[in-house]
Amino acid sequence: QVQLVESGGGLVQPGGSLTLSCAASGSFLNRYIMGWYRQHPGNQREMVALITAGGSALYAESLKGRLTISRDNAKDTVTLQMNSLKPEDAAVYYCNAESTVTGNHYWGQGTQVTVSS
Repeated sequence: QVQLVESGGGLVQPGGSLTLSCAASGSFLNRYIMGWYRQHPGNQREMVALITAGGSALYAESLKGRLTISRDNAKDTVTLQMNSLKPEDAAVYYCNAESTVTGNHYWGQGTQVTVSS
């Protein structure tokens, strides 16, 4: 079982930056791919960025170049740095942990990101 708590969402102006953080707790976290997903109202949740315990990262093609995902295995945290934010980036962002052993997914409660002037 993994518990995830996100922080860092809020209101930002277009073109601005925001950093989201996720604190994970549980056992064998090095066996999980950590990542961020987002969900726009009425839409399905979509992958934003993923990172393995070894630090390999994968980004949604449409968001590449504006995001940086990082992971601190010693502190069990995952951070998403978002730059040049656009109004369409506004969504609820969810931290995710996917077990490489079972394939199970665990989710945080979500954090709202609003991009508006």
